[in-house]
Amino acid sequence: MSSPAITSVFNDAYIAEAFEAYRRDPASVDESWRQYFQTAEALAGIVGGARATGAAGGGAADPDLLRKAAAAAALVQGIREHGHMAVQLDPLGSAPLGARELTPEYYGITEADLALVPATALGFDDGRFATAADVVAMLRSRYSKALALEYSHLAADAEREWFRRMLRAEELTAPLTPDERRAVLRRLTEVDGLERFLGFAYQGKKRFSIEGTDALVPMLDEAIAQGARRGAREVVIGMAHRGRLNVLTHVMGKPYEALFGEFEGRHPDAASESETGDVKYHMGYRGTRAVDGQDVALLLVPNPSHLEFVGCLIDGVARAAQRLPGTPWERDERLVLPIAVHGDAAFIGEGVVAETLNMSRLAGYRVGGTLHLIANNQVGFTTDPIDSRSTHYASDLAKGFDIPVLHVNADDAEACIIAVRIAIAFRDAFRKDVLIDLVGYRRWGHNETDEPAFTQPKLYDVIRKHPTPRQVWGNRLVAEGLLTGDDVEAVDREVRAVFEAAHQRTKQQATAAHDDSPEGAPAAPPPPVVTAVPADRLTALNTELLTYPEGFTPHPRLAKILARRAETLGDKGGIEWGQAEALAFASLVTEGTGVRLTGQDAERGTFGHRNAVLHDPNTGNKHTPLASLRERGAAFEVYNSPLTETAVMGFDYGFSVAAPDTLALWEAQYGDFVNVAQVIIDQFLVADRAKWSQDSGLVLLLPHGYEGGGPEHSSARLERFLQLCAEGNMTVAYPGTPAQYFHILRLQAKRQPRRPLVLMQPKSLLRLPAAASRLSELAEGAWQPVVDLAAAAPERVRRVVLCTAKMWYDVTAQPVPDSVAVVRVDQLYPFPADALRALFERYGRATDVVWAQEEPQNMGAWTFVAPRLRALLPASASLGYVGRPERASPAEGYEAAHKAEQARIVAEALAITEPSKQKASAR
Repeated sequence: MSSPAITSVFNDAYIAEAFEAYRRDPASVDESWRQYFQTAEALAGIVGGARATGAAGGGAADPDLLRKAAAAAALVQGIREHGHMAVQLDPLGSAPLGARELTPEYYGITEADLALVPATALGFDDGRFATAADVVAMLRSRYSKALALEYSHLAADAEREWFRRMLRAEELTAPLTPDERRAVLRRLTEVDGLERFLGFAYQGKKRFSIEGTDALVPMLDEAIAQGARRGAREVVIGMAHRGRLNVLTHVMGKPYEALFGEFEGRHPDAASESETGDVKYHMGYRGTRAVDGQDVALLLVPNPSHLEFVGCLIDGVARAAQRLPGTPWERDERLVLPIAVHGDAAFIGEGVVAETLNMSRLAGYRVGGTLHLIANNQVGFTTDPIDSRSTHYASDLAKGFDIPVLHVNADDAEACIIAVRIAIAFRDAFRKDVLIDLVGYRRWGHNETDEPAFTQPKLYDVIRKHPTPRQVWGNRLVAEGLLTGDDVEAVDREVRAVFEAAHQRTKQQATAAHDDSPEGAPAAPPPPVVTAVPADRLTALNTELLTYPEGFTPHPRLAKILARRAETLGDKGGIEWGQAEALAFASLVTEGTGVRLTGQDAERGTFGHRNAVLHDPNTGNKHTPLASLRERGAAFEVYNSPLTETAVMGFDYGFSVAAPDTLALWEAQYGDFVNVAQVIIDQFLVADRAKWSQDSGLVLLLPHGYEGGGPEHSSARLERFLQLCAEGNMTVAYPGTPAQYFHILRLQAKRQPRRPLVLMQPKSLLRLPAAASRLSELAEGAWQPVVDLAAAAPERVRRVVLCTAKMWYDVTAQPVPDSVAVVRVDQLYPFPADALRALFERYGRATDVVWAQEEPQNMGAWTFVAPRLRALLPASASLGYVGRPERASPAEGYEAAHKAEQARIVAEALAITEPSKQKASAR
């Protein structure tokens, strides 16, 4: 049956029919009908002394009154669901949408009729309300005056009821006290005053001012305070550049002198010439704030102009910081509050936002709720909302992820503070994301040198005439009699004096004599990292990994595969990729280094080689052998990620920054898919130290290899990573054996300073017998950037073939002439110049050096290694290229064409046919 909430005329016969159905089975009618009949029964008891018709007792309420009560109940629900449409959200005065569901006439009654219905008939029986008119007046005040709430879309009834109860009880909506009101005035004056001072002192300089959404700063103040009172000991903030300077100084505590110094062109934080730094409105900062005597650590995460990508990062940072000392596999989500400040156009426009919201409640990525704040300028660069989104609100995306939304007018500072109190309380109660849409404006253009009237002339005519948030709040306090106009101006003069004094100190520092004392002695290089693990320890760890809990039985076929791992440590060898990885992880965990591995199908491994999580086919129970070692030292975590690359890699990058005690790895299902996360790679992974003095040890596992899989399943775009290599910013490697993989994982976990590691992961080598390793190679070996297994006598070698792992196995699978040495280059950056120089000395009679690769000539490693190899070769040797010609697509899509190309490359590498004319010297 249709709901009475959408019925404007109530028909007695229709009601009687619905009631009969309700009496037979209450669950058979719509929830609104159930509420209606419950109201009717209650009303009958109140005014008629008996229950409604057909109910026990036989009495009946006045049908006319019953219709009015039902309509009033529908109006109450209408206000709860649609009240946000009547709130004056735009400080510039554009009218709200409004909704017919907010009027009693929509339900067939009048305002006067509401006074005839007892409040108790609507379930309001706490004595505060006499009639439905009182109830409706209260609800309009709560839902349609200052705050616009959207929570009816929430799936959990407990969450919807929380909002209803909270608003009825006025637990979090009490007006600010006089002291709080005065404190907000001072804060808004500091916010506004800083922007005005910067505009005066540094005319023509970009600052991406906060003006128009000034309330963001006192809102962040309140979020920190409320979060701390609920257990937060750290707050991690990510935000765009607009308003960042104000947040840095007034929220994070960055000294004004430091900010003014940056406007003067100084960057005192750069530790070396290699740290190129970043513009001031991208920088991060660490600070502390005392809340009720408890220090709260504050972190503003640095981020580039790719605005929304920092959102997934701060969640990763928060996840790492929520781990408990001593038991890092356990977390307390109350300890860290993540706050993401978004732009309105970017929030709904950037796909990474949806990816991050989708991750918010997944086991491997949840942080107990992020507070999202949209600093809504009502314009994106020069684009109007009508051209930037297909929804009414900039926040509508959040509703699809079961997130409550609070909209608030940025000129109403009191409502802004109350919105934060509600949001933090909800997060504390349900450990879920919550969003506040702060509707304001942008006083200037995209930056202060821009003329916004070129594209929004009418809008900016209104903005120019509109008072600032400080003025609006000051006028309100004067109107309330709390302050006088002179009081308001006095605060402004005091704040201005603070800025002027700080500016003067900055100028004095600039003219002070520089310290020309000599620098101290250079730091000693870090000691070499030992990656080998004693054989008996590896054997014991292997046994533990193959021991299952009582009552647990892995899949029979998988059990046989895993059981073979007990044999591979013997004389015959045969350690494959998955086993070497497991032993590397196990050794690290038991030494106190945690391991976190995520990615699509990471638990099993895309190619079925890992099987880190076992499933009992009889009970459905899971067992993670590596996790069972945690009591011995550290945590092991492995999670299948959602089908996304960008946000997941960003999350794990953030985790790796905040968790130096953990080896964090992200695995692509196929290496090609790393393309989707290019922003995280370009803007964060490879440049974080240069821009922000920030370190990450994130490992990217990228399946790579030309095996006939076609253009999208062959290449991890090795060339792109190599193009980004400089200043020792990361390691790019292509390990050729399980033992090499074992050692580089352990090396990455232990070496300092921490930098990212990009591994081209083989696919066909995962179980290739020729690639298998022996226990001794793990127990006694070390990472080797260059591997020379040539059997020929060095003096007989005339051609040296250099290649990466997969190509090496293809070439050496053929008979190799005595005159040819095939050498594996397992590390491409940092470029192993010393090892290769020694190699060329060893083969001093070679006149022909060839770089052989699977990838097209304009891809892969060739363009990176060619100039570096030329610089190392003796004058008597030439450098040549063997591989695919330059192409637009990475690989062939037809198996026959692939096989023919691979055979040609191998043949030319071994000089079985005439070498290709594609010589390096021709390039």
